[in-house]
Amino acid sequence: MNELVYPVVLMIFFVLSEACILRFIKRQQVDWLDIIFNINSGHIMLWLFRCLEVLCYKLVLDNFSLGLFEGLSPVWLWLFTLLAWDFGFYWLHRLHHQLRLLWAVHVVHHQGENYNLSLGVRNSWYSSLTSIPFFLALALAGVPLSVFLAVSIVHYSIQFFNHNAFTPTLGWVEKVFVTPSHHRVHHLNIKRYADTNYGGTFIIWDKLFGTFSAMPALEKMAYGVKGRKPSLNPMQESHLPFMQLTGLMKTPCPHQRRFDCSPLMVVAGTMLLFVLVLGYIQRYGYSIENVGSVQITWFILLAAGSVALGGISEGQRWGLMMWSLVTLSFPLLFIEFWNWHHPGWVVVMSLLAAHGIALVFGLGRRTSRGTGEAV
Repeated sequence: MNELVYPVVLMIFFVLSEACILRFIKRQQVDWLDIIFNINSGHIMLWLFRCLEVLCYKLVLDNFSLGLFEGLSPVWLWLFTLLAWDFGFYWLHRLHHQLRLLWAVHVVHHQGENYNLSLGVRNSWYSSLTSIPFFLALALAGVPLSVFLAVSIVHYSIQFFNHNAFTPTLGWVEKVFVTPSHHRVHHLNIKRYADTNYGGTFIIWDKLFGTFSAMPALEKMAYGVKGRKPSLNPMQESHLPFMQLTGLMKTPCPHQRRFDCSPLMVVAGTMLLFVLVLGYIQRYGYSIENVGSVQITWFILLAAGSVALGGISEGQRWGLMMWSLVTLSFPLLFIEFWNWHHPGWVVVMSLLAAHGIALVFGLGRRTSRGTGEAV
């Protein structure tokens, strides 16, 4: 499953490298907690629904495929898939802005106020779930699953790149492809611009359907969504839009920050958790069939870890308690109950447990000035 692990590793590398360049070379302020939220926002729950998307695609392909590419050159298959996938994404993206239910999923991505590569991975838990209907036409046409997955990775990689903070306008490339300058328009916190430039890879769809916008002449570029400042809790941000939509909750209850945690400690915890995410992906891939207790437990602890890091970022005691539980449960399960004694896992588990214990005993955190209370 290395073909699945490598893109995730590269994504993390580029996100952190860009952040370091912004901070230490460009001398710009970097909101590390925002970057950590973006990385943690949907990675493991989104993976679950990505697996479901792959399962649905395979079911349609195996049972309802029209076999349109049988006997044709692979060139036509790949060319069709590259264009058809992006066409489907254009309408997926456009409807996410036009339908309130889908916007409740997509708004998480738009709430990011800092335009950098980490914004490219900021997502709701349910982003992949809402993608399922838009790409089944490719399965119906007979596009093999391997081709669909490869083309998906290509398109998502381009979209990830288009969130970078450095790339200027790209001349003639702007006439055909979506570029960072096009996508910056889409992330402006002005609705008439946010509702343009829906394309993922090719800008031709926006020009064809009248949704293209060039960069406006603005004195200051402001990104995000006007109104409530989002929290750093991925579970809350993935569910609050639905609660607001149904009237179950209008405004989140304010909370009091109990402590301040060093961003470096949160970054370290996130990297350790991501090693476990990579291990999960390498071991189970897209499989959600014949799921056993080990896979379920691993998955639940990963999801709990990402939520806990959000709580720690916001200075909440419950986040600290949950992180302690996660960081002690993983070593116990891996080494004692599952008997995984590979030296690599032993090192990771030792570091994870040490991180949890260090936070409990106050390393990297201090009482918040706003509360005057010790944790």
